[in-house]
Amino acid sequence: MDKFELDKSLAQEIRQRVFGEGFMKLVQSVRRGGKVFKISIRPVEISGELKYQAEMNDAGRVQVKNFDAARAASGLEEIITQKGARDLHLITASGDLHVRVTRKGRVSLSRSAEMKRDIALQPHDRVKKTPLTEFDADALLRAIGIAGSDGSVRASMRGKCDQVNEFLKVVKTTLNEANKDTPFTVVDCGCGKAYLTLSLYFYLTHALGFKDVHVIGVDRREDVITSAKEASKRLDVEDKVEFQMADLAKYNIEKADMVISLHACDTATDEALAKGVEWKARYILSAPCCQHELQKSLALKGEFSGLLRQSILRERLADLLTDAYRSMIMRILGFKTQVTEFVSSEATARNIMIKCEYGVKPGQPGPISEYLDLRDYWKVVPWLETRLQKYLGKYFEKYS
Repeated sequence: MDKFELDKSLAQEIRQRVFGEGFMKLVQSVRRGGKVFKISIRPVEISGELKYQAEMNDAGRVQVKNFDAARAASGLEEIITQKGARDLHLITASGDLHVRVTRKGRVSLSRSAEMKRDIALQPHDRVKKTPLTEFDADALLRAIGIAGSDGSVRASMRGKCDQVNEFLKVVKTTLNEANKDTPFTVVDCGCGKAYLTLSLYFYLTHALGFKDVHVIGVDRREDVITSAKEASKRLDVEDKVEFQMADLAKYNIEKADMVISLHACDTATDEALAKGVEWKARYILSAPCCQHELQKSLALKGEFSGLLRQSILRERLADLLTDAYRSMIMRILGFKTQVTEFVSSEATARNIMIKCEYGVKPGQPGPISEYLDLRDYWKVVPWLETRLQKYLGKYFEKYS
């Protein structure tokens, strides 16, 4: 018997419990070179038939497939005969079974106490309550490529779908008291493939009840603007959702009610915030992406030199400082500002959102002194301060 092989009686017990009454879920985690490969199997109901759904997570890359009993049995054999260190957790209505195989091939087994769980087979197509389920979004999701021709979300797009849903949740709470009967203009800065741009238009009009919405997506890449325009045309909303190929710094409109940006890289996030100020937007929602500009300004000396010498720690510190400076600058300019996590870190590591709503007195001494103290401590000048100098200068004069 191979040192990693499960005992025949144990392997047979696993087979019987997986395909017997009361099976709920089987999860196996395999450790490979410091990374974890995880596979799970659970029973689901699809079109009234029993199927088995397998989800494979290989270092963050997720695949989901549905099998009949024969294919599931074949997959189960691969799990049982897996080589190497691993953990297997079998969950059934009558109790749990946990099997651990160490790197040396030692097999340990533990069982829960007897249970009497009440279970019901869950339909695969059960609907979770999310913004994109508050209206008929099938055509939208197919047009922007999040869903396939059968209407189900593509496995490769689950992360993006989660990001859009969570962003729309923030939109809903932000616009809770907004007037839905007056024209409402939104600019998406760095719209990319327009997943959020188009979703936002349909959510505002079909779910939240806004009467007259105009959404503008701006991006400097010709290919994504072409693709976005085609999707807008397929959805018959090209007169309400327009796309402009332009450098955001050079693009201007007279006024916007809301400015959004989702993962605009580095100073492009600052440019989106600045445009929101210049366009007199009441609402600004920005989820930053990579932030490199400040890293170059952090001096590798003093009591923090040990921290700053490590590139990953330097990067993370620069991220935190950059978003702190951004939120403080927006507060100085009269915006109520919150920095929150808008989506799970499993969906994206870039899960911070800066949420701004205009409505407080600008130029208050407290926020100004807090900002200047932090800025001067690190001996940096954030890019956003330079970009908005004409608005900030009058407030900083008395402190210079």
